[in-house]
Amino acid sequence: MLTMIEIDPETVGQLVQETARVWRSTLDQRLRPLGLSQAKWRTLAHLSRGHLTQCDLAQRLGIEEPTLARLLGKLEQDQWVKRESAAHDRRCKTVHLRPKSSALLEEIQRTARDLRHELIETVSPRDLQICLRVLTAIRNRAAGVSNASKSNGVHSKSRNGKGHK
Repeated sequence: MLTMIEIDPETVGQLVQETARVWRSTLDQRLRPLGLSQAKWRTLAHLSRGHLTQCDLAQRLGIEEPTLARLLGKLEQDQWVKRESAAHDRRCKTVHLRPKSSALLEEIQRTARDLRHELIETVSPRDLQICLRVLTAIRNRAAGVSNASKSNGVHSKSRNGKGHK
């Protein structure tokens, strides 16, 4: 276990990413008996907050739209979701949960809540509040930097070294 002296501020991003990955992986293992892949339960969890367009859902999941379309096809086939043409643009599809998904979502949420309690039960309320405050500040700052870059037309470098917007 790392102590405060061993924590290098330069590794904060890596620590946050690795913590999220291990947490998701553990939840994935616990949800696997329900027949759900991580892609499926994450999609259903996002939709539990309300219907979304396919574009918005892909963005929230951090995947490409063609990948999402294949995933939604599977979820539609299992009758967990349905896609409908959006009222504002018939070419745009909105994704909705089917009533059948309610019981499954309750199980996903219960399992996630139980894991969350298990993982943070040894963290003091004070430390948890500090952690949440720091993570919120970092997230808000990163979102602000990202938005400023987009609005200023700043180009980022891709893996091949070519700039793109």
